[in-house]
Amino acid sequence: MKQPDVAPTRVLLSWSSGKDSAWALHRLRQDPGIEVVGLFTTLNQAFERVAMHGVRKQLLTEQAECVGLPLHCIDLPWPCSNEEYGRVMSDFIAGVVASGVRHMAFGDLFLEDVRAYRERQLAGTGISPLFPLWGSDTAQLAREMMAAGLRARISCLDPRKLPATLGGHEFDDALLAALPAGVDPCGEKGEFHTLALDGPMFLRPLAIRVGESVLRDDFLFTDLLPAAPDGGVVCPPA
Repeated sequence: MKQPDVAPTRVLLSWSSGKDSAWALHRLRQDPGIEVVGLFTTLNQAFERVAMHGVRKQLLTEQAECVGLPLHCIDLPWPCSNEEYGRVMSDFIAGVVASGVRHMAFGDLFLEDVRAYRERQLAGTGISPLFPLWGSDTAQLAREMMAAGLRARISCLDPRKLPATLGGHEFDDALLAALPAGVDPCGEKGEFHTLALDGPMFLRPLAIRVGESVLRDDFLFTDLLPAAPDGGVVCPPA
């Protein structure tokens, strides 16, 4: 007797706009038992940019179209207290549960405190967290991403850990060779953040141009901009 088909697990993916989120999407899509039904991102409401990554909302929405998924933007006030953040996220999670989704995925790699925070945040909500990249060897993971065609640019870096000249740099072999000793190859300890542009999880590349870099709140943010109206293409490697 033929067994009844089992519906895939519907998953909402935390989307920072960076390479790790993009690779988490790729991993999840390789599992036939999982259906990624959307992305969610927290934004600084005052500046309309992705928290920490500094990516413009316009690029974020274009990027979601490029990977073929609906995007849920969570606007956070600036400044934002822990209490306000908790309230906003609780309301969002309640809406996710009401929609019938029971799993959220995150692209975390090895930071135990970050994972524990997410698990605490979701405890008792009806949502179970998934960590498809957890425990990855980040040096190996970076090479795996590049070999598969994932392309990204640095949107934010910590100048106390990386040379400011790497702002806007392509995530490539040259970048890995330029990283100072002790810097994680995937930037998992906050050394740098990226905007993903292309890869096996994209339906089409995200076309951008690299703008100016500015120092703000001890971090260097490189303004990544939509491609020029005359039809600019994805930036070539640095």
